Amino acid sequence: QVELVESGGGLVQPGGSLRLHCAASGRIFSMGPMGWYRQAPGRERELVATITSSGGTNYADSVKDRFTISRDSAKVTVDLQMNSLKPEDTAVYYCNAFSYAVGQYYWGKGTLVTVSS
Repeated sequence: QVELVESGGGLVQPGGSLRLHCAASGRIFSMGPMGWYRQAPGRERELVATITSSGGTNYADSVKDRFTISRDSAKVTVDLQMNSLKPEDTAVYYCNAFSYAVGQYYWGKGTLVTVSS
């Protein structure tokens, strides 16, 4: 099993920044792609950004040039730097990771990001 724990959410004003952090524990010796997804009230969960074990990244169009995903493969952590935040970025943000050892994806419990004045 793999456990993912997110941190760093909170309330921020429009135009502000937040950094989300996700740490993996458990059977983490063969982790594949990791990423962040979000779910706003009344909406489906959507991809925000992903990063492969070799550092390749993919972003949703809505966050390109504002968000940056990074990972520390040795510590098995993934961060999401969010700049120029907008009210429409308000959502619960979930960490996601694939374990080659177990052969399945795992999810964290989420961290709430609220962008409001």
